[in-house]
Amino acid sequence: MSLPYVIMALVTLQRLAELVIASRNTRHLRALGAIEIGASHYPVMVALHASWLVVLWLTVGGQPVNVPLLGIFVVLQALRVWVLATLGKRWTTRVIVLPGAPLVTGGPFRFLRHPNYCVVIGEIAVLPLVFGLVWVAIVFSLLNAAMLFVRIRSESNALYGDKAGEAVAG
Repeated sequence: MSLPYVIMALVTLQRLAELVIASRNTRHLRALGAIEIGASHYPVMVALHASWLVVLWLTVGGQPVNVPLLGIFVVLQALRVWVLATLGKRWTTRVIVLPGAPLVTGGPFRFLRHPNYCVVIGEIAVLPLVFGLVWVAIVFSLLNAAMLFVRIRSESNALYGDKAGEAVAG
């Protein structure tokens, strides 16, 4: 198996593992009385991310690997782990709000309101560039920006209420 396909296999396995963790955490939070916000946009987000992976799988064959950009992608994965570890059982792929629970303010949340979205923005742009697929980076970055506009607005309204207008994507 060539290096691009090894990288894609690892990324795909990571995403599948995260879906298992997110599902478990979602069930746990719902059992505590948490509610989902913005459920209507969730299938669109899943389709976007799945399409990104499929397009990469279909286009990486025979592409050279840009090692410095791969290094940046690895750093993004470390930041992703930091976000997930900071949120613990409160991390999901959905917007799940536990009424009365304090906002998480430690870890990367000391610096940004939405650090995971910064990681996702970077991943969607950088991984295609690792393989020289500029068009994939551009197309999916634009689609992701539209998705995040909806998602962050929904999440910020749920978490910050009247102060949502002050929320900065990040």
